[in-house]
Amino acid sequence: MKVLIFGATGMVGQGVLRECLAAPDVESVVALGRSTTGIDNPMLREIAHKDMSSCDGLDDQLGGFDACFFCLGVSSSGMKEADYHRVTCDLTLAAAKTLSHLNPEMAFIYVSGAGTDSTEMGRVMWARVKGKTENALLRLPFHAYMFRPGLIQPMDGIKSKTSLYQLMYVLMTPLLTPLRRMLPNYVLSTRDIGQAMLAVARFGYRSRILEARDIRAVVQPE
Repeated sequence: MKVLIFGATGMVGQGVLRECLAAPDVESVVALGRSTTGIDNPMLREIAHKDMSSCDGLDDQLGGFDACFFCLGVSSSGMKEADYHRVTCDLTLAAAKTLSHLNPEMAFIYVSGAGTDSTEMGRVMWARVKGKTENALLRLPFHAYMFRPGLIQPMDGIKSKTSLYQLMYVLMTPLLTPLRRMLPNYVLSTRDIGQAMLAVARFGYRSRILEARDIRAVVQPE
């Protein structure tokens, strides 16, 4: 399997990249982002692309993939809706439309979030924008799946790029493992999400929108 990852330096991106590099059926991984991961692995090729709002000039590097894990995202805190829409919906669709044309049989897995509003009409701004993004992706001609994790426990030395979130994770470290055991359908680890993304890319899933309980079920079926 040939894999493309957007946002491999983020927390979820780091998790799925780690799982890809350890998976026996993954032949190669290309990580595309504003910055590189710094990981030295013969399976990994990195593309540093400063303007993530456009894939212009990259067509010859974006074909031939079996799966794309789209892990780019920003916090909506302090952002106006138009700005958040531009860096969330517009940016994602610019990449997805190119990929669906070049790789029509690709599995495209988008990391959204718990509470996303599929109606696009709710009062919460980020949830409306995420819902609009999801709906547009589901209309594209490839195999799209939406992942909606809630609270995420970073593992294997993975850290959040957002300083406020990283501080929160540091403070919550003693609680996250017991919480994940007590609330397995609400708290996931970066390992859980990475392994589930690979499994869905391989085999699909009964629903194209996966809430936290679905993600858990992929890696720990009852």
